[in-house]
Amino acid sequence: MGKYKVMKPAKEVDVSTVKYKEGDIKAPHLTGFVFKLFVNILETPFIGSSIVDSLKKKNGMTKMFRNTVIPEEPMYRPDFPPQKPEHDVVMVGEDESPVDRLEIALKCLPEYDPSLSFETDPSSSFRYWKIRDYAFAYRSKLTAPSVVAEQIISIIEEFKYDKSPTPLLITFDPSEVRKQAEASTQRFEEGKPISILDGIFVTIKDDIDCFPHTTKGGTTWLHETRSVENDSVVVSRLRSCGAILIGKANMHEIGMGTTGNNSSYGTTRNPHAPERYTGGSSSGSAAIVASGICSAALGTDGGGSVRIPASLCGITGLKTTYGRTDMAGSLCEGGTVEIIGPLTSSVEDSLLVYAAILGSSSADRLDLKPTPPCFPKLMSHNGGNAIGSLRLGKYTTWFNDVNSSEISDKCEDILKLLSNNHGCEVVEIVVPELEEMRAAHVVSIGAPALRSLTPYCEAGKNSKLSYDTRTSFAIFRSFSAADYISAQCIRRRLMEYHMDIFKNVDVIVTPTTGMTAPVIPLDALKNGETNFQVTAYLMRFVLAANLLGFPAISVPVGYDKEGLPIGLQIMGRPWAEATVLGLAAAVEELAPVTKKPVVFHDILNTNRVHADLSEK
Repeated sequence: MGKYKVMKPAKEVDVSTVKYKEGDIKAPHLTGFVFKLFVNILETPFIGSSIVDSLKKKNGMTKMFRNTVIPEEPMYRPDFPPQKPEHDVVMVGEDESPVDRLEIALKCLPEYDPSLSFETDPSSSFRYWKIRDYAFAYRSKLTAPSVVAEQIISIIEEFKYDKSPTPLLITFDPSEVRKQAEASTQRFEEGKPISILDGIFVTIKDDIDCFPHTTKGGTTWLHETRSVENDSVVVSRLRSCGAILIGKANMHEIGMGTTGNNSSYGTTRNPHAPERYTGGSSSGSAAIVASGICSAALGTDGGGSVRIPASLCGITGLKTTYGRTDMAGSLCEGGTVEIIGPLTSSVEDSLLVYAAILGSSSADRLDLKPTPPCFPKLMSHNGGNAIGSLRLGKYTTWFNDVNSSEISDKCEDILKLLSNNHGCEVVEIVVPELEEMRAAHVVSIGAPALRSLTPYCEAGKNSKLSYDTRTSFAIFRSFSAADYISAQCIRRRLMEYHMDIFKNVDVIVTPTTGMTAPVIPLDALKNGETNFQVTAYLMRFVLAANLLGFPAISVPVGYDKEGLPIGLQIMGRPWAEATVLGLAAAVEELAPVTKKPVVFHDILNTNRVHADLSEK
């Protein structure tokens, strides 16, 4: 067929012959005035389209979508084959209340005496306070939600959340926080807390509805055209458990970026190194947890947007199976790659928040046929059969394709510890067509985003978007309907490859990101930047979980020589959140978080609590 390439059906491809090709994105890195000029040219008829076409051709996308015959039928969103049950797990019902699910999740946690945490000198070693620590402090009257609320309010107001250098929140109402905290305090005084999450402070990403806050999606204008009259489904579940919702976290505008840069509200800084990015797009959610201000935050993950900032900020970020959480009431509701997931400072806290928010929509139950949600028995992970029997898939050449070998070395060390301490078997695998995966993901996430915002852009709002969002949209507009269908055909091929891999392994392990937190160029703070090379490193390992809908988690495993966090990603079979969480808990035990972030607030500081007690 001349210049056209005809792909073999995925089931006929001999993966042993697949050669790994290192990622190499050909695109300029631009900031400042030159970036502004570039975007204006990019949006010019004819000239702009020729620039985009040239970029796509240089990066192989034109050949992939327009000059390739793909034999598979399109798969417009994840279509999972039936899955075998997980081992040594506790099953819960989708229709159980969030409070009842939390009670079940609590019974799955290892034994833990929070009182010991308050007796230990906090300066002796660094640790994050767990949700169970807060619950103990409230029940023991060491402090109260209202007291903690005042501390958090003073911290946020001192930071001037809407200005540099630490803009954590986009919307924040102290009176609303106080009202929730007073109600929670009253419940504890009456001895009637609703659940383990009662009085726990949680931040919500600005693309998830949380009444009475507006939802701006990191823009300056979206709230003017889209009203919020109710909580999103996941936020209503948290609220029903007594969680205190702080406000709306800063984010990369419309979620269309991996750094967290936001030139409208200020760019959230990494608590470990304020001159560096948090990662995106759930930037504020990650930073507010990593800095100790609250126990948990919700983010959305359509291209690693929970896991990337979790990895760069040294915390845990869980991406659930596509359809496991109800997306109603979020800006991502119409997408085919996005989920809502928790960012927390520990795996057990991720499990607790996950227990509260899980539950498929009625439509997804019919279409996706999810298996019943399960929780891992974390109390048995130390030498337990559930961990020891796991087979960990590792594609070594891909695993090692990182900006610094420190990243792959740290992750490799953890795999060796899992093998030596728990008996896990590391199995060499091959993941074909990774370049095709990247291209298919760009189209699959971009098309729904463009569809949802096109009416606003046509009405004149395009000029109010940031320059990097406008760059993304210029690329998205260049894809045709035929390109979209080709991307979905690639999606089905990749699902077949991965389902074959999962016949031999339980999880696929990689670094979460191919680099640690990148430095923020000073001239990127005002107008943003475009840096597709950084984006490629940050997204290198996260895309399959989004494009194919698999559950995945990022858990911290150490630091590079500059003290920047490194994360390990564990990706599991469809609906296998329990397996992913259970293995993550074992990793966390082998590589505990030990480094205190440069920006950290010790909300439950023992000395302060004792001082409060002496005044009573």
